[in-house]
Amino acid sequence: MQLKRVVITGLGALTPIGNTVPEFWNGLMNGVSGADFITRFDASKFKTRFACEVKNFDPSAWMDRKEVRKYDPFAQYALVAATEAIEHSGLNLEKTDPYRAGVIWGSGIGGLVSFTEEVKGFSLGDGTPRFSPFFIPRMISDIAAGHIAIRFGFKGPNFGTVSACASSTHAIIDAYNNIRLGKADIFISGGSEASINEAGVGGFNSLQALSTRNDDPKTASRPFDKDRDGFVIGEGAGALVLEEYEHAVSRGARIYAEIVGGGMTADAYHMTAPQPEGEGAFMSMKAAIEDAGIKPEEIDYINVHGTSTPLGDGSEVKAIIRLFGEYAKQLNISSTKSMTGHLLGATGAIESIASILAIQNSLVPPTINHFTDDPEIPSLNYTFNKAQKRNIRYALSNTFGFGGHNSTLIFKNPDA
Repeated sequence: MQLKRVVITGLGALTPIGNTVPEFWNGLMNGVSGADFITRFDASKFKTRFACEVKNFDPSAWMDRKEVRKYDPFAQYALVAATEAIEHSGLNLEKTDPYRAGVIWGSGIGGLVSFTEEVKGFSLGDGTPRFSPFFIPRMISDIAAGHIAIRFGFKGPNFGTVSACASSTHAIIDAYNNIRLGKADIFISGGSEASINEAGVGGFNSLQALSTRNDDPKTASRPFDKDRDGFVIGEGAGALVLEEYEHAVSRGARIYAEIVGGGMTADAYHMTAPQPEGEGAFMSMKAAIEDAGIKPEEIDYINVHGTSTPLGDGSEVKAIIRLFGEYAKQLNISSTKSMTGHLLGATGAIESIASILAIQNSLVPPTINHFTDDPEIPSLNYTFNKAQKRNIRYALSNTFGFGGHNSTLIFKNPDA
């Protein structure tokens, strides 16, 4: 069958470096670090006392107080980003067939704040169960997709994806494939996460996954740097409006990028560690490029997973060099996690938006906080510390998650 073309017509972002898409882009271009000391709880006894929190966020500006009580922060973030994306797209919801519009939304953990609060309340009580009637619907990871559908009246395919830090990239790939196959005309897709609480920080600390650079939080996320010591946990949401090409053209929508390829693989190696040679990452990128029907040499920019962990950064670079060969030296590569921190299940959506904005503006966001070259990581153009001008035909975005989940998206410049 003839597959449909899929384009991006709307974007929404709520991040540690900006609460709207323009603010987010401005933060990226200016190399702003979203890291600072934790305000969500008393972290004085934790190994890590800093994070990349969303700042100056008032949910009551977006929803009434009754709704705020019903929604975990990860769902609040989802609704805010989705609302911006819909407004950005210019969609006329009254003229949209609700059964041809769907929502696929990713979250690696879901309502961790709600889960922690309810269990803490029970454990500190007298043993009498006094749980909120909203406990379960606040907690479950799929609920964000449901809330978005309710708000906009989208009655097409609706579900959540859960694959740790690859969740929102998998969500976007699922939406892309549904439209390609003619099952829908429009999707809101992306992801959200709100895990900066005692359980989230304490759990990742016990895994020794987080940076403990408490003396200098703003420079703690150091992808590819010799002295990197773990990722910085972040929070927020990213939303994209995916639309069938002819549907978008017929309503005169602005097209920001075209999705042309998606790749998904599994390491089948370890619960949390990446395969050391980057086998799964290599195969995921290769699958996406084959799906796009292009050559590796047509990629100009890679927004890497680049978490700032000792193992992860090196294995991803090995995969890039294996796939691109000598051409790898001509790529622009950057990790925007150096600024936003690691948004876990929301990271793929936020980094897809960064990739699309890089295409639109012919500017590659930097990898900030680079101080010392790592002799074990080959020298490539990691766009260290300052944005670089570049006309981008195709941008590739990688996201990988605990459990060995690998996912890759390829975006095409609509003018290329």
